[in-house]
Amino acid sequence: MNIADIAKTLNRSPLVVRGLQERFGLPVLEGEDYTPAYLALLRRLVLLRMLGIAEERLRELWHLEKKLLQLLHLDAAGSPTWFLDACDATEHPEQRLLLTNHDLGQDLASNGLQLALNFGQPTSELFSRAAMGEDALHVLQRCLSLRSAIHADLARERPNALAAARLAKAGSEPARTA
Repeated sequence: MNIADIAKTLNRSPLVVRGLQERFGLPVLEGEDYTPAYLALLRRLVLLRMLGIAEERLRELWHLEKKLLQLLHLDAAGSPTWFLDACDATEHPEQRLLLTNHDLGQDLASNGLQLALNFGQPTSELFSRAAMGEDALHVLQRCLSLRSAIHADLARERPNALAAARLAKAGSEPARTA
């Protein structure tokens, strides 16, 4: 699919979609190179914004999730969209991050990770990322804290969203005559 297809699917203008790409640091692909996973991420962002989640919070979570995936060496896949390639996956939702939708292999409520996994090539750095102050568990805790706050905001907004959906449904039904 192309950017126009994505914009039409999201019921947004291509300009709005390009703005999301820019603000979230997403790659701009050529022609028909956009995948269903790319669309799934943009749809998730649009829906969360529609439900009142601040874009700043979403960008912060996005950057934290990407950092976590880098610390776990999941960035070694070689794909320019490695950080969003799982966005359309549906199995094991309890194990998935909120925005990147990557499966961490265990329930996120457990607050743990398998830190020995390394999907990348050996680093050419003099010191490891952990030795330089980057800690995957710390980043995971920040992700989970922000995710929890977003879920709490969504729970508070749920009654309004349901009322809006009922209003939209009522507005789309044909008028009844007596």
